[in-house]
Amino acid sequence: MTITGPTACGKTALAVQVALLLDGEIISADSRQVFRGMDIGTGKDLDEYTVGNRTIPHHLIDIRDAGEEYSVYQFQGDFLAAYHQIIADKHTPIVCGGTGLYIESIVKGYQLADAPVDAEYRRTLEPYSNEELTARLSSFIKLHNHTDTETRERLIRALEIQEFQQKNPDAYQPMPQLRHLVIGLSLPREIVVERIGRRLQQRLENGMIDEVEGLINKGVPIERLLRYGLEYKNITRYLLGQCSYDEMREQLYTDIRRFSKRQMTWFRHMERRGTQIYWVDAMQPRQQLAQQIAKLFSNF
Repeated sequence: MTITGPTACGKTALAVQVALLLDGEIISADSRQVFRGMDIGTGKDLDEYTVGNRTIPHHLIDIRDAGEEYSVYQFQGDFLAAYHQIIADKHTPIVCGGTGLYIESIVKGYQLADAPVDAEYRRTLEPYSNEELTARLSSFIKLHNHTDTETRERLIRALEIQEFQQKNPDAYQPMPQLRHLVIGLSLPREIVVERIGRRLQQRLENGMIDEVEGLINKGVPIERLLRYGLEYKNITRYLLGQCSYDEMREQLYTDIRRFSKRQMTWFRHMERRGTQIYWVDAMQPRQQLAQQIAKLFSNF
């Protein structure tokens, strides 16, 4: 089972309630919660995994140091390891997160290769503009994942992967076709926006700027923090003196709202590409909604 939806819709708290009903364990599908030390900005909210005297086991959180690379290929491998462990323990795996690419990679069974860095190939790309590289990438794949074109570094890496896969067709990580019940949490747009603003203020008051400053002091490269986007990008710019506090906060509020729209766009693309998402009203009381989802799962 997968529980997904846009940011600030209450995915984790609901997944925990469902896990209580189904004797489940949660596998995070969040591209930034894998990193240690990135807690407030990614909304790990680890306290939510404990209800009363019971803590729901969770996986793929805090498994890499901030600043390290982490790819969809690595996520698939880590997901499979956690999935098989949960199944072996006779528990129910519950994927929870809002990174659409990660979710689709396991729902659709993407067959990916672990492409190594190719310095010589990268040198051949140096004369080309970002627009020319984007056009070349689009000749390989449909550009559903806009993040591949956000920076030159990502563009080059995406091309490197595509070149490697073409030259090494047998180098794929086997990804089994798993039967997934995908639950999407639906909220009125105005509620999402209100929650985003309230949560942002809470995180700023709870030390999110100190968290980013601590990462910089520990040696996490500035360019990597900028690549992590949203909170880490905007707060890093503020700490570098590139904008005022008010400008940072307003830009971050705008960026998170846009991000939530992009998430919904990705989910709609998933549906058009054949993934059935069962949308449920996230305004319902949490326990009632958890029971509804558990019933859907039992009949799936």
